[in-house]
Amino acid sequence: MIMKLEDLGYNIDLENYRKDQGFDSFEVGRVISEHKERYIVKTTDKEREGEIIGNLRYSANDRSDFPAVGDWVAISEYDDDKVLIHSVFPRKTILERQAVGKQGEKQIIATNIDFAIIVQAVDRDFNINRIERYLTICYTSNVKPIIILNKIDLVEEIELKKMIANVEDRIKQVPILTISNETLIGIDKLKENIIKGKTYCLLGSSGVGKSTLLNNLSGKELMKTNTISSSTNRGRHVTTHRELLVLDNGGILIDNPGMREIGIVDSADGLEITFETIVKLSEECKFNDCTHTTEIGCAVLSALESGEIDKSSYENYLKMGRENDHYESTIAERRKKDKSFGKMVNKAIKNKNKNKY
Repeated sequence: MIMKLEDLGYNIDLENYRKDQGFDSFEVGRVISEHKERYIVKTTDKEREGEIIGNLRYSANDRSDFPAVGDWVAISEYDDDKVLIHSVFPRKTILERQAVGKQGEKQIIATNIDFAIIVQAVDRDFNINRIERYLTICYTSNVKPIIILNKIDLVEEIELKKMIANVEDRIKQVPILTISNETLIGIDKLKENIIKGKTYCLLGSSGVGKSTLLNNLSGKELMKTNTISSSTNRGRHVTTHRELLVLDNGGILIDNPGMREIGIVDSADGLEITFETIVKLSEECKFNDCTHTTEIGCAVLSALESGEIDKSSYENYLKMGRENDHYESTIAERRKKDKSFGKMVNKAIKNKNKNKY
C-alpha cells in the first residue's frame, strides 16, 4: 500500500517551507538510514539510495549540516532507485551528544523527534545516572522522554518494585513502563503509548534489547538480534547504524546503535530540568557563584546532609555540569582560534595585494 507523506510525519509547516523555497519541482522524502554519508531516503512509494549534491557538500559549515536520520529533504531522481539530495529542511528537534573522541564537536543522534524511548535493562545495565544523562539530552532538545525498564523477567518482583521506586525518587513526571521482550509483558501497554504520525527514537546502551523491542512492536523480524552473552549476561549489540521504520499502528520509530558514551552538549537548560530540585535549592545559596561543594551557606549541601536530595544524583549533577562547562570553554577557545586565524589570513591577503603595487 502506498503511504502518504503525513504517515512519515510530514506536516503543514514543512509544506509551507517547501513552497517558500521554490522546491515545488522536487520530490520530498525522509532520511531513514545513514551510514558514512550513504543515505536511504523513504518517499510515499519506495526507498531509494541518496547522495548529496556538490553544492550542499561544499556549503556545509560542519558535519551537522549534512543529512541525518529523521531529516526531511528535497530530492530529484537521477537513476533507478537513486536520488540526489538538494536541500535539508529545517529541523524541529535535534538529539545530539558530544562526538566520541572529539572535544568540542557534536554528533547528531537523530532529528525531528517527538519522543525518546530510553531503554534500560534491569539486570546488569540498570543505572539511574545514565538515565539522567539521556534525560538531559532529551530536555536540551525539547524531546519528551519515556523510560522503559526491560528484561523484568530476569528479576524478582520485589526487586523490580525497589528499582522503580528508586527511579521515581530521583526522576519526576516522566512515564516509566516495564516490559519483557522474552515474555512480551508490557509490550501492548507500550504500543498504546505510541501515537500515529509521531516520531520516536530508541536510546540505550548496547545489549539492552532495543532491536528485539523494535521487532516486538512491529510484529516482524525487522532487526537482527543476537543471543545473550554468557560472560556478561547481556544481549550482544547488533545495530550498527541509525534506521527509521514505520510501525503498523502508525508510529514512526528510529533505532540507534548502543551508545557507550553519552557526552552532553549545550546542556545548561537540559540540566536545569533534569535536576530541577537541585537547581531550585541553589537559588537559596548564600553566594551567587556557589559551586555547591565546600561553601558555607550552601542550600544544596544542607539538603544533601539532611537527605532531601540523593547523593548519587547530586554527584551526577556536578559531574555533568563540569562536562558542560568544559564543552562550552572548548567551543569558546576554538572560536577564538578561528577568529585569530581569520585575521591572520586577511592580513596576509592585504599585504600580498599591497606588494603588487
